[in-house]
Amino acid sequence: MCKRGNPAAYTELYNEHAGAVYNTIIRLVKHTAEAEDILQESFVAAFQGIAAFTPAGGFRAWVKRIAINKSIDWIRKQKISFVELESHLLPVTEEEMIDEAAFQFTMDAIAAAIELLPDNYRTIFTLYAVENIPQAEIAQMLGLENTTVRTQYHRAKQKLLFTLSKGGCHE
Repeated sequence: MCKRGNPAAYTELYNEHAGAVYNTIIRLVKHTAEAEDILQESFVAAFQGIAAFTPAGGFRAWVKRIAINKSIDWIRKQKISFVELESHLLPVTEEEMIDEAAFQFTMDAIAAAIELLPDNYRTIFTLYAVENIPQAEIAQMLGLENTTVRTQYHRAKQKLLFTLSKGGCHE
């Protein structure tokens, strides 16, 4: 119906998908006003390009991808650096991996710990662990090497688990 220009269909699509798309944006951007702007821009872009939409992956997945790209553009404009925070550390080895199964935490505790991550770690962690975007694609999106994305993802997990374990957030 949107492809035929039905205004009610635009409203219905927006109302049905805006909440989920906003949640994706706010996990990346963290600034409410900016997230709301990106949400609006994402839906405008989706509706302007609705003629090219094919329902293979669904409208929500399509508009979320637009929103993720717009969020990454915003992150880039903020000049968030994706360099290694602990430059003296080498890439993660198997011995450095933390056994995640040993920990049980509430969703609220995990969300709070994710919010405490540095912007670069939080972005990569969210794109990979929450949005299920492959690391190679994240590297391409952010203009990074695959090894940098992999290392920062593992460092983000380590920081999350350390934050959770010291915070006493066990269930």
